[in-house]
Amino acid sequence: LVSTVPYLGCSALVLLQPTVNILPNFPPTTAVLNMSNDLSNRFSVIQPDILDDLRQSFDEIDLDRSDSISTSELGALFRAVGEDLPGYKLREITAELDKNKDGTISFEEFVAVYADMKSSHIAHSFKKAVATKQGIVKKGGMSGVSVEGTTHSYSEEEKTAFADWINSNLADDGDCKPYLEIDVNTDEMFTKIQDGILLCKMINLSCPDTIDERAINKAKLNQYKITENLNLALNSASAIGCNIVNIGSVDLQEGKPHLVLGLLWQIIRIGLFAQIDLQHNPGLVQLLKEGEEMEDLLKLSPEELLLRWVNYHLEKAGCPNRIHNFGVDIKDSEAYTYLLNQIAPPDRGVDLGPLKENDPEQRAELMLQNADKLDCRAFVTPKDVVRGNSKLNTAFVANLFNTWPALDLPEEMPDMEGLEETREEKTFRNWMNSLGVSPYVNHLYSDLVDGLILFQTYDKVKPGAVDWGRVNRKFKALGGNMKKMENCDYAVELGKDMKFSLVGVGGKDIFDGNETLTLGLVWQLMRAYTLALLHNLKGSEGPIKDREIVDWVNATLQTAGKKTSLSSFKDPEISTSHVVLDLIDAIKPGSINYTNVQGGSNADERLSNAKYAISMARKIGARVYAFPEDLVEVKPKMVLTVFACLMATGLKNKV
Repeated sequence: LVSTVPYLGCSALVLLQPTVNILPNFPPTTAVLNMSNDLSNRFSVIQPDILDDLRQSFDEIDLDRSDSISTSELGALFRAVGEDLPGYKLREITAELDKNKDGTISFEEFVAVYADMKSSHIAHSFKKAVATKQGIVKKGGMSGVSVEGTTHSYSEEEKTAFADWINSNLADDGDCKPYLEIDVNTDEMFTKIQDGILLCKMINLSCPDTIDERAINKAKLNQYKITENLNLALNSASAIGCNIVNIGSVDLQEGKPHLVLGLLWQIIRIGLFAQIDLQHNPGLVQLLKEGEEMEDLLKLSPEELLLRWVNYHLEKAGCPNRIHNFGVDIKDSEAYTYLLNQIAPPDRGVDLGPLKENDPEQRAELMLQNADKLDCRAFVTPKDVVRGNSKLNTAFVANLFNTWPALDLPEEMPDMEGLEETREEKTFRNWMNSLGVSPYVNHLYSDLVDGLILFQTYDKVKPGAVDWGRVNRKFKALGGNMKKMENCDYAVELGKDMKFSLVGVGGKDIFDGNETLTLGLVWQLMRAYTLALLHNLKGSEGPIKDREIVDWVNATLQTAGKKTSLSSFKDPEISTSHVVLDLIDAIKPGSINYTNVQGGSNADERLSNAKYAISMARKIGARVYAFPEDLVEVKPKMVLTVFACLMATGLKNKV
């Protein structure tokens, strides 16, 4: 059972998921998580890519990320997806949606009107507007869980943008040359990713050294080697934080467009956003507003930082307008024209000339010619700009930022100590994101302070554990912090119910972002999730003990005739990775090429072995989140997850 993904989501630490999620591509928002069974059923009939369109449009209006909009903003929301409804229809919809008359409409309520086939006089026009958006291509029966006659749509614009990005960024990679010059006028891209090599290369482009090149099958490819490559790509994508649900190697070999584009977007997005933080760009401190502290800047998502960056340069350029999204606000190319002129070096020939052109599409073309002078014409065409394609325009701006941030360091730099994300923090954050939590976790501590991400994680670890009736999901200015604190108290209570070690930990510690105590709680969630998977596979009566994993490792090694052994997760011999590599070869005989394995007598050899071991573990089916350095340094927590994942893979192979 190779568990995986279209747009988001993932199963866990190993490629195992015995059940099929009825919402494979939809991030489980707090609203959705509290839906009735009836509403859940209505969600399940909507295609994932349509849900993605709805969510994008909703989020553009929901600027405060409260997961609700005011009834007065509903008209703007429908216009954002191409439907300008008359006032009487808006009043009908408002009356139907805002049942509790609180003046706000949640995302679940908004989708309900779309999903409810009985309300055809309201839903039909909206369904038609979304389903017939320009640039959308429909394919029939593209999913393993689809019934005959269903369709999955995908965007031609996205296909073109991603193919161009692959062509330009992998041009110097000798292994990729046979795959490049992808023809964007055909479906060639979906066939060229089918053996997994391009996907592995794209992952390493976004997150360098994620995949050890020695683990990629590059020559004499047969069905078996192709499947290994695709498993390696999928597990590695999950390890960097991609949400992979209900997609397997077979789906990718068949080149299913909506799944391929969804996976590629996640990989590209992670790479584009990787540098948009204070660690890589300390000049971002220039974006602090009056009265704000560094902590306030750290709480912003990459998208929010990009908006601030654009507006910062618009102000410096003397532009009277500001943008609030990368959709409707950039359609006229005015903001882009001012931005490009402001950040461009004087010798690049960039100017404000496009503003003289009245035709929107022609103006966008002239603006993109300016972007080309900065080597940044990527992701968008003039039509994408004029139509306000928020996904592709966000990518365009992120690429601009990464190339020409134009942010000088202030004369007095604030204290930056402790801002760098640790390996442990990154591991936990990637794990939570791979589970499909929503919103995306950008900052481990500040993004958990309202408890909502923790509740979603608890529900993944132990389905049904969370009483969603006790969860506060909306936070107003007055009393909002108290509601968040109540959530954090409940999150700690759930941990204690699950026998976590939380002595001295209170909800206020999570709300305050106490790093040590928050890490302790998240680690125990990750450990419980991993061991629960093992428990289900092994069929044990009680919880899996650490010793059981160690004993299984040694028994498997001995049966395979290996000389290595494991005494505990603190065994210093783990630093060479020999025991890990032997276990992988014992689970899948012949998988390890021992000419790649070094003695481990020095730091370089140990790191080389660890990189190979982590990639090979993923290649045989283990969803490993640990870094190679965790093996070299023998970090017991991460070492446990590696061996637990391998044990689960071994048990699965025997089923």
